[in-house]
Amino acid sequence: MAKSGSVSASDAIVVEDKTFTLNGDNVSYRFHVDNTTGDLLSDHFGGSISGAIPTDPEPEVNGWVGMIGRVRREFPDQGRGDFRAPAIHIRQSAGYAVSELQYQSHSVIQGKPELPGLPATFGGEDDVTTLVVHLYDNYSSVAADLSYSIFPKYDAIVRSANVTNKGKGDITIEALASLSVDLPLEDLDMIGLRGDWAREARRERRRVEYGSQGFGSTTGFSSHLHNPFLALVHPSTTESQGEAWGFSLVYTGSFAVDVEKGSQGLTRALLGFNRNQLSWSLGPGESLTSPECVSVYSNNGIGGMSRSLHRLYRNHLIKSQFATSNRPVLLNSWEGVYFDYNQTSMYTLAEKSAALGTKLFVMDDGWFGKEYPRVSDNAGLGDWTPNPDRFPKGLDPLVSNVTELKAGNTSTNLRFGIWIEPEMVNPNSTLYKKHPDWVMHAGPYPRTERRQQLLLNLALPEVQNFVIDTVSDILNSADITYVKWDHNRGMHESASPSANHAYMLGIYHVFDVLTTRFPNVLWEGCASGGGRFDPGVLQYFPQIWTSDDTDAVERISIQLGTSLAYPPSAMGAHISAVPNHQTGRSIPVVFRAHVAMMGGSFGLELNPEELTEDESAAVPGLIKQAEEIAPIILKGDMFRLKLPEESNWPAVLFVSEEGDKAVMFAFQINPTVNHAFPRIRLQGLDEQATYKVEGEGEFSGKTLMNMGLLVAFEGDYSSKVLSLERV
Repeated sequence: MAKSGSVSASDAIVVEDKTFTLNGDNVSYRFHVDNTTGDLLSDHFGGSISGAIPTDPEPEVNGWVGMIGRVRREFPDQGRGDFRAPAIHIRQSAGYAVSELQYQSHSVIQGKPELPGLPATFGGEDDVTTLVVHLYDNYSSVAADLSYSIFPKYDAIVRSANVTNKGKGDITIEALASLSVDLPLEDLDMIGLRGDWAREARRERRRVEYGSQGFGSTTGFSSHLHNPFLALVHPSTTESQGEAWGFSLVYTGSFAVDVEKGSQGLTRALLGFNRNQLSWSLGPGESLTSPECVSVYSNNGIGGMSRSLHRLYRNHLIKSQFATSNRPVLLNSWEGVYFDYNQTSMYTLAEKSAALGTKLFVMDDGWFGKEYPRVSDNAGLGDWTPNPDRFPKGLDPLVSNVTELKAGNTSTNLRFGIWIEPEMVNPNSTLYKKHPDWVMHAGPYPRTERRQQLLLNLALPEVQNFVIDTVSDILNSADITYVKWDHNRGMHESASPSANHAYMLGIYHVFDVLTTRFPNVLWEGCASGGGRFDPGVLQYFPQIWTSDDTDAVERISIQLGTSLAYPPSAMGAHISAVPNHQTGRSIPVVFRAHVAMMGGSFGLELNPEELTEDESAAVPGLIKQAEEIAPIILKGDMFRLKLPEESNWPAVLFVSEEGDKAVMFAFQINPTVNHAFPRIRLQGLDEQATYKVEGEGEFSGKTLMNMGLLVAFEGDYSSKVLSLERV
């Protein structure tokens, strides 16, 4: 990313009279207080500015839309003539649906305070500065504190809102956005990520039209269907050129993204709670804090936007010690054996895994259940006791034997990991028979099952304590250093709209306690694949299983789509068996491995005994290659050179933090017969430097970026990985 200058955290916020400016290295965000109305009005969100700015002529007011509906507002409330979507909707104690929040005061804080009970970005005084603007409604005695934290190095502004009832009666928060931004009159496109199980993170780009458009989740969780991420770009913006604004909601629950082009042509974007699943009651003195929303600005295209988010999340969101450290290459048992195993066969699988050179063996679903053994997906969830038929003396004998194995021809002991799904319960379980009241339900309504399971109500303190104690007991029972935390259904019936957020506060408490108690455990999030790939989970788990679709061609689209908002370091990606269990497609093992290498957690999802002789011979070398390039994947900058939806030759470049090394992944999906190959132009290199390209020779950075490399392929599903090193 081009740098226009380096802004220190102490100089990042400038307040002059009642005008507020937040400055990053390449971004400025400015707004002011309207002295007549006390409203906060937006002036600029984009490239760096300084000094005085041109004054916009006052809009002409005719028709039904008053002045308040013709200006750019920072925190639009309900009523009073702004007919666009509000950032906050309060049902006052008397039943009114009107608010009038006016500027009262402000404060500037070096650093960034934590959000109570919620995941949030973090940083010290040298990293981030926070502006808090205090608003007050004199008619209802409701206060709202708007928080703006600027990370200058990342051109990132983080927003959240805290609403407090300072009146004498109860009020209800019906809607609350974490971020509201009004952009000036110009043509814009909006980009989101849509999908479903096994086809997550498909990029959707469409024009912002007059009226309302948007997306969200009502599943109770962030979901496969839509991700809590939005980008706004000019129609001419590409991966590498043009302006892009990215917005990423740090939340795991149902959410809403609303984009509205109003009658005056101004574009408003809102991200926050889903208004259909909030209705949060506040008694006198009580507060509600919104999840925070990260916004970044890039003048280097969509790719620049992504890289800002990646850097911020690696360094200032993920708390785990494994955020950017090398992860052990693993083998997960799921697609290899599913439920069909016992202690002996599981040890044999681990033995075969170690022989290939993996460093971590993960035992997936099927190891637990006493009265209701988990031999299929219709029983046992909630009963986290080892199945006595499969493990007569518990897990420790197996774990002890597995962790004595050596990984390949090394002195490194194999590590042991385990699969759990502690937020769930099967009706066929001891736990459910004992505590049917612990599940999410709506009075007498039927309890809808998915995958033969129900959802425990994590809003209940007793359920939180049960999960914390249960998982702690599992981890204390044996030398288990990796946990795959799965989650295989959404919320269906709930007692009230507010139950959704109450659940989120509960699960965040559980995550916080367990990851603090077991800091040396590597935690992986999973929700039927990428059903909860969101910044809220990343606060606690440094990696997430990106999709249950392990087909390598599908995974290129899924992983590159996910990378719009999330760093590749956070992605779990494995070599799976062929024919692929989701698509039935057979792809060479080298291609499968090269796709998986683009994720921070590389591994295998198969039974080694079912590999062909050629595959068995190739896998150890592929594991070694993955380990060698892992530091660049984990810490480097990612450049999407060619997109799979636009080219038969998708390509990706990773450049190390220091810029001295890089690795390029190039793929051919369909065969090329009697036709030329396109050149691949690299990005992110030093124009003046010379790079040694593996197998190709030495070239200047200028040549590699402006002319590019021509990579030839043979046949379909062909791939190449090229290493570059600055001479």
